[in-house]
Amino acid sequence: MSDLFSKRENADLPLVVRMRPQSLADFAGQRHILGEGKLLKRLIEADRISSLILYGPPGTGKTALAYLIAKTTAAHFVAINAISSNVQELRKIIKKAQKQRQDENKKTILFIHEIHHFNKNQQYVLLSDIEEQNIILIGATIHNPFFSLISPLLSRSSVFEFKRLNEDEVKEILHKASREKKRGLGNFPLAVSQEAVEFLAKICDGDARRALNALEIGALSTSPKVDGKIYYDLKVAQESMQKKVVVYDRAGQGHYDTISAFIKSMRGSDPDATLYWLAKMLYAGEDVRFIARRVVICAAEDVGNGDPNALIVANAALQVSEFIGLPEARIPLAQAAVYIATALKSNAVYKGLETALADIEQGKTLEIPTNLKVNSYKGAERLGRGGYKYAHNYKGHFVEQEYIPSQKRYYQPAGLGYEKVIKERMEATSCKPQASGYRQEEEKKKS
Repeated sequence: MSDLFSKRENADLPLVVRMRPQSLADFAGQRHILGEGKLLKRLIEADRISSLILYGPPGTGKTALAYLIAKTTAAHFVAINAISSNVQELRKIIKKAQKQRQDENKKTILFIHEIHHFNKNQQYVLLSDIEEQNIILIGATIHNPFFSLISPLLSRSSVFEFKRLNEDEVKEILHKASREKKRGLGNFPLAVSQEAVEFLAKICDGDARRALNALEIGALSTSPKVDGKIYYDLKVAQESMQKKVVVYDRAGQGHYDTISAFIKSMRGSDPDATLYWLAKMLYAGEDVRFIARRVVICAAEDVGNGDPNALIVANAALQVSEFIGLPEARIPLAQAAVYIATALKSNAVYKGLETALADIEQGKTLEIPTNLKVNSYKGAERLGRGGYKYAHNYKGHFVEQEYIPSQKRYYQPAGLGYEKVIKERMEATSCKPQASGYRQEEEKKKS
């Protein structure tokens, strides 16, 4: 168990701790929950916090917000880590909180780091005292609480999701940390290049803690030059982050060229190139959702009915990557990309759709055949509606009838992979270019 305010000198604390925001105005990011007029901001300012679960990626401000609440609240504040805590410690904290409430009419805020590490029994210990307001829980977790926490605990808490910081927000934090004298590195003869700041902001993947740690490591480990200054340049930033920069601009040409190479490698059935371009995007910090969406599109457009399972695998990778996030998401993404790269290809469905769209845009809109129009209303027969044949009532669940007054064929299966089966089925059921309405007219003439 630890109290909020440490006896250690401020200078002895890590930079990421020293730079914790001192007010909501100083808080970077999370405008969707801490912006002007937002519920959470109003609750904090009014000191009316109820139990909270703060959920989101690392380094986005969950712990910083908890300590900011501790700084501004009149309640007693206790912080523990779920990894090292146990039921015995929880019961001691709760007993003390009950006594403080009875003797001093003072509430206790219990902040639990990594609350998802608590098992069900530990979580159940908290329930009655949260209900009776002996403690106000603030739990922080990087995992989706609806999967990692018990339902009774969630029903007693408000869940707020934290988003990854964008590059501009991380840059703002880094600039402030390098210049501020009281809490930051402003007393150092530090010259930080804009290139280094941009690299850290890009490569940290929205994790301010990671960026600040890299800034501090580089500043403390780099020797001054002859002019007495410590030059924190791109090379120092790369060494501090232990990751080199790659030629990749997430908003520019490198971004578009790399995703283009990735898609064309899958389409071209080259799994090795596919994996390389995927690895480059992941290394450079590309959004996994962006990659996953392109994998799904490629599965439908370039594999299509050549192997219908490709779309299933791609969609599964999209859903899994949303659920687990990086770094693990790279594995199902790679599996799906390689599956698509090695699958039999067909763009027959895509081509057919594009041709149909072009016909609609450029030509006359075709009339819907009478037998396909709704005929369930009174007076439909008088309008000549009817004549539809229900396919399942016929042998092979197929019957010839007019579905479109045109002989144009849009879908032409390539005859590879599963489309070979489709092609054979179409031929067996007489799904050929000529319209069935043409055959019906011929039959009338014969009779």
